Amino acid sequence: MLTLHGADRILIDARTERNGKLVLDDEGRVVPAQAAGAAGGETLDVSGCVVTPGLVNAHHHLLQSGFRTLPGTRGVPMREWLPTMAAAYAAAGIDASLAAATAGVGIAESLLCGVTTVADHHLNWPQASSDPVADAVAIARAVAATAHTLGARLVFVRGSARDDPGEAAAGADAIASALLAPGHTGGVTDDGMLQLAVGPAGVHSDPAATFRALGEVAARHGLRRRTQANEQVDTEIALERYGRRPLDLLAEWGWLAEDVTIAHLCDVTPEEIRRLAEAGVSATHAPGCDVPMGWGVAPVAELLAAGIPVGLGTSGGGSNDAGHLLADARLAMQVSALVGPPLPARTVLGMATEGGATGLGRSDLGHLRDGARGDACVWDRRGVADAGVADPVAGLLWASPGRRPRHVLVGGRVVVRDYRLVSADEDDLAGALGARLAASEV
Repeated sequence: MLTLHGADRILIDARTERNGKLVLDDEGRVVPAQAAGAAGGETLDVSGCVVTPGLVNAHHHLLQSGFRTLPGTRGVPMREWLPTMAAAYAAAGIDASLAAATAGVGIAESLLCGVTTVADHHLNWPQASSDPVADAVAIARAVAATAHTLGARLVFVRGSARDDPGEAAAGADAIASALLAPGHTGGVTDDGMLQLAVGPAGVHSDPAATFRALGEVAARHGLRRRTQANEQVDTEIALERYGRRPLDLLAEWGWLAEDVTIAHLCDVTPEEIRRLAEAGVSATHAPGCDVPMGWGVAPVAELLAAGIPVGLGTSGGGSNDAGHLLADARLAMQVSALVGPPLPARTVLGMATEGGATGLGRSDLGHLRDGARGDACVWDRRGVADAGVADPVAGLLWASPGRRPRHVLVGGRVVVRDYRLVSADEDDLAGALGARLAASEV
């Protein structure tokens, strides 16, 4: 049992907060506060701090953590950005060792910034592989093992970007068979630390055959489905290639449904928002990618008003060079008034927690209600950056843009203590990535 005591404020969810204690049982679940002291256990003094649920990064591309600020990738049209990134991947040589090194950096950065669950939409795979299925399994295992070592929850999305539809489906099927227990359905391991999903990059890169093949794998194993739509190039190419908008194609291909989450959605009409809501689709907002690259701003307030669950994601290091989800939450507030009514801090914090978890089908994450898995962040607000802040919860987003949590817990286990990783060394992780990239002369 672990008891956090002395908190100035405990945010149970985006609508509920209280003072006092947060108690986690031996299985890392939230239990009523009166259980504290009943069975001893560790105590953690969090005086002067605000405790929130662990953040859920609902859309990341961990591979891109090794390819930040590349020449030719800043503020360019997506048509230019995509081949530049692809060339860098090809030069590095995608394999399990590169996936492990980039995931080590990306997941560590996430934990240090308060992200306890990372959804990794892995789109890029070895070129000219002699055994693409085995390579796909090896990469998934490498990323999952890295997350396990660091103590983060991982959602590994077997993505596709111009892959052969049969190979993509075979790889997804093999990953599910290898990483989930025999006969397991639902895509989540019993301890909740690993979840699998499938997801083509979008209609701009993948045809109907890929969407349908991966959809069949998802149905067979009970996996969630995820894709990207209505970003700049996605809409342009859909109109050029098919004479139709992306969501029209997704509807025809069976990808507007309750088990589907769509990232970006920068360019959506009121009628399309209505269709998304009727279909039960969830969304992911990624302002830290789309805004600086000039790829659009999703009308989040309209999506929420329509009843669409919206999560928050950083996207990858090739477009958003940081994995700091709380900083992106601040950006989401700042740009919201450009496309609709301003978003309140608690609304956006809800997107960064329970909103993302809802899109993953994870009612056990993103909040600190009784029975939830004990993923939590402890934010110290005793410094000058929070001096004069009247609302400590809103201040988490509005003040101190580079804010990091003092402690981070995943499943009741402390994985960041006093701003440092517990199970790994930052220098070692950065060095491993540097060595891997140097070996390929990137």
